[in-house]
Amino acid sequence: MPKGIALTLNEKLMHDKGINTGNINNARGVGHMNFQGNLRVGDESEREIFSVMVKASEADEIFEFIYMQAGIDRPHGGIIYQQELHQSTEFVLPDIPTEGTSFS
Repeated sequence: MPKGIALTLNEKLMHDKGINTGNINNARGVGHMNFQGNLRVGDESEREIFSVMVKASEADEIFEFIYMQAGIDRPHGGIIYQQELHQSTEFVLPDIPTEGTSFS
């Protein structure tokens, strides 16, 4: 997706869906047209790769949420795909007491 969208998308997933498994990586994309619509084969632009792991039962709902919230449906909005995850380890953040309270 275009640079600058993934962080906002990640925050929306956390706030609206309670999902905190998003990962953002930077990349360069080469397209056939730039944002002004001029044909310029080989032009590079900065992109973000956003990946998220969800339960299979939530996959279609989250796919649609990402598609709409990230603007994938617009020209130059990026691409999106979904695939089965073969193996992962669940990572759960521990409960940390607020500042000024004790662990007892």
